[in-house]
Amino acid sequence: MSKLAIKGGPPVRTEGWPDWPICDEREETAVLEVLRSGKWWYGEKVKAFEEAFAAFQDAAFGVSCTSGTAALKIGLLACGVGAGDEVIVPPYTFVATAAAPLLVNAVPVFADVDLDTANLNPTAVEAAITPRTKAIMPVHFAGLPADMDALGAIARRHNLAIVEDACHAWGTKWQGKGAGALGDCGGFSFQMSKNLTAGEGGILLADDEETAERARSYSNFGRMVDKAFYDHYLLGDNLRMTEMQAAILLAQLTRLEEQTARRHERATLLSRELEQTPGLALMRDDERARPRAWHLYMFRFLPEQWDGVTREQFLEAMRAEGIPVGSGYPAPLYKNPMFLHQATGPDGCPVSCPYYSGEMDYTAVCCPNTERLCEEICWLAQSALLAEEEAMEDVGRAVVKVWERREELAREK
Repeated sequence: MSKLAIKGGPPVRTEGWPDWPICDEREETAVLEVLRSGKWWYGEKVKAFEEAFAAFQDAAFGVSCTSGTAALKIGLLACGVGAGDEVIVPPYTFVATAAAPLLVNAVPVFADVDLDTANLNPTAVEAAITPRTKAIMPVHFAGLPADMDALGAIARRHNLAIVEDACHAWGTKWQGKGAGALGDCGGFSFQMSKNLTAGEGGILLADDEETAERARSYSNFGRMVDKAFYDHYLLGDNLRMTEMQAAILLAQLTRLEEQTARRHERATLLSRELEQTPGLALMRDDERARPRAWHLYMFRFLPEQWDGVTREQFLEAMRAEGIPVGSGYPAPLYKNPMFLHQATGPDGCPVSCPYYSGEMDYTAVCCPNTERLCEEICWLAQSALLAEEEAMEDVGRAVVKVWERREELAREK
């Protein structure tokens, strides 16, 4: 095996990786059509996208909005979550998952995840339930659904709503039913890094018409369907998607199925490349999730097997070999300053406000699996999984190369 690239040797891979986002004349035509029409605001394109994406995910209704965070917020509101309620969330996720409850004056309660999926652990969820619990917010992390069979049973036993954070799960199905339509409602993001993107944007899916109508009212200044334009029935917000965003998303949607299949093929090949490699642990897949979106390909770096090499040294060496691998979230959400200082809003609300009857000290929270994932996880972004098959083989070759020359890295410490 040649000298490590980080030490001046030739890298395993010199070819580039797929750019993101991918667009062509479909997006150009769609945007120009809207531009020239003069109808840029919350019209037929938005309606068409809502219907198309809801159908794609097996949901009855779609309510578009400005972001995935907005989708989760209006979903919680539509399910009756509000001041003083608790919402169980995972701590290994983007901050929006925990911010959404705070934005409706509810209190996020962190439950640990499974080490081999990064998804909510059902046993931890049940242990976190109190009389104040109103909802569970599972994240389908990296495109793999949380165990919705187990979580659904828990929700039914305790009369809880399930608001899915499906912001990694476009195209994913769980036992034949689309993600986002598995609980009471589910939110998706179309931010720039996402597998389906318009730069920004979001949508909430639901099968219940009343839930969808309430969510739409919250996203559109409290207006109600078929009511007067200047009649406002709820305290809503301006969270509306634009016609141009919807036009881009309709174009993007035409390639999503093909791209999802390609990512799955590449992820399967990559797993074959890495499953026999010492020093790594692969994440668990689930046959109940087919098709499955791959927003990330993740594996764990096992430091005890690397003879003193740190994860950061490994990642730096891999990037020198031409492999764009990253480290994920540096810490659990409950270690963010917002939670450590209880500064979730004015005067610490909602945690410190009189309408919350519980006690919450985020400095005392510890979720061991999440803490370990923050120390060990490595990931490749979804766009890398659109590369040719040889690129996956290059990842495997690079890992083997770094492993076989790990003593050179260890000596740097």
